Amino acid sequence: MKTIMARSNSQDFSSKRHHFHWSKKVSNEDDENPTFKSSSNTTEDDKTETEKVMVEEPSEPTQTPTPKKKLQAIAVSRLRSVLTVFGRNRSQLPHSLGTRVVGTLFGNRRGHVHFAFQKDPTSHPAFLIELATPISGLVREMASGLVRIALECDKEDDKKSVRLLEEPLWRTYCNGKKYGFATKRECGPKEWNILKAVEPISMGAGVLPAEGPETGSDGELMYMRAKFERVVGSRDSEAFYMMNPDSNGAPELSIYLLRV
Repeated sequence: MKTIMARSNSQDFSSKRHHFHWSKKVSNEDDENPTFKSSSNTTEDDKTETEKVMVEEPSEPTQTPTPKKKLQAIAVSRLRSVLTVFGRNRSQLPHSLGTRVVGTLFGNRRGHVHFAFQKDPTSHPAFLIELATPISGLVREMASGLVRIALECDKEDDKKSVRLLEEPLWRTYCNGKKYGFATKRECGPKEWNILKAVEPISMGAGVLPAEGPETGSDGELMYMRAKFERVVGSRDSEAFYMMNPDSNGAPELSIYLLRV
């Protein structure tokens, strides 16, 4: 009996002891739970922060095109400014003529004819040539009626980049008759002084007094100045028609440039 009671007591004690340990384990777990919960809270906070970062990170690619657009806009504006400056400089070049130009014919009585075409009365001539024809003969042709002057030059493959107005040598025809050759001239001080002397004249003809050692009528310089309409047929053909309001619409003088 004592043995049974002892066993039962030992079993109860062991069960109580086992129960005590279990309760202590539970209490330990309860004590450790706050720590676990706090760590879980930190991890949740870290997750929320990482989610915020992940949410904010996609916004960066959306903002990256903005600098690209700005750079493109800056590049386009710079290109436009360069083209504008280039266009202005191009318009100031001597060979840039519009549809209306100023034409001047001048020469000594016994000298050769000079033709000069200017963009405006104050600009340097874009086209200046000297014809082998004496100016007295041209005056007689113009007195008889309409005058057609054709200037022809040879078309060569190695002159593709040469402008028509920059050709150095021309064959000259006046009303179907051959009058030798015409050569391109540079505007020197003498020619520029003549153009400056007739600058106030928009249309008309006259005689300038002789300058230098030449005296008499042979030293006088004859000139004719008028506005011309420029018509560009192609890169190998241009025409200049003198605009005279008293000619009933028919130009008294026409000059044709042809590259054949």
